[in-house]
Amino acid sequence: MALSRESVAIRVAWISVFSNIVLTVGKTLFGVLSHSEALFADGIHSAADVFASAIVLFVIRFASQPADDEHPYGHGKAEVVVSGLVGLILLIVALYIVVESITGFFSAFASPGYIALVAALISFFAKEILYRTSMETAKKYNSKAIEAVALDHKADILASFAAALGILLSMLGDKLEIDFLRYGDRIASIFVAYLIYKLAKKMLIESFNILLDRNIAQEKIDEFTKTIRTFDEVKRIDSIRAREHGHHVFIDLRVSIMNYRTIKQGHDLAREIKNTLMRQDPSIQEVLIHFNPYFAPDEVE
Repeated sequence: MALSRESVAIRVAWISVFSNIVLTVGKTLFGVLSHSEALFADGIHSAADVFASAIVLFVIRFASQPADDEHPYGHGKAEVVVSGLVGLILLIVALYIVVESITGFFSAFASPGYIALVAALISFFAKEILYRTSMETAKKYNSKAIEAVALDHKADILASFAAALGILLSMLGDKLEIDFLRYGDRIASIFVAYLIYKLAKKMLIESFNILLDRNIAQEKIDEFTKTIRTFDEVKRIDSIRAREHGHHVFIDLRVSIMNYRTIKQGHDLAREIKNTLMRQDPSIQEVLIHFNPYFAPDEVE
């Protein structure tokens, strides 16, 4: 029995919550015990992931509800809001890590232990698996909420790799008595913060643009335009707009047809264009079509 889009999203979010709880406890605990600021910072990031995944779980059901009288376009933008909240959380986490790392330069140095390196590597491989499976699911079900979870895992991949590298450099610096390498762990924690900031910025900008009803990618518009032009009755495409509404797409279309066409003929044509576009792209939720009268050149005075 195939799982519904909502069920899959909830399952992905629960897997993210469980894995991040385990990683949060492990990385923060071993980060403190092994004196690794980079691993501890990575653990704080995982703690933020737990909160972000919990928000996704809370909103998924709401976003999947059908349209009603108060929300005639559905509730899909709730997922976009979630994506923006996750981005905001990551931005705060990045700022916290930077502050903690900078203050760490003025405190006594302590070399990280081997357990910190092992924990960072385990986190790296675990997050790689979670990212790949979550992103594949997000693309399959066209879910902004699942995509936000997947991108969060991606940030952890980079963060865990940077933490592992920083820990390794600090250990080598302590063993070889090379002072600048000893600060590798703290430098890595700042780099982790930068990676988190970049991802947070991308998520916030994307969410902001969708909430402002920005036109979808031009490549998609071109695909829709090409399909519409296959209809002989369409003499001219006067305008075409398409916007994302969570995991749905809404299209507003103005086309010109011969001026002598009847309302019934226009209605049938509109239905055929709409059904063709929706078969082409299942994410299309609605196609609103306005017809303008077209006059042949010899009919124009």
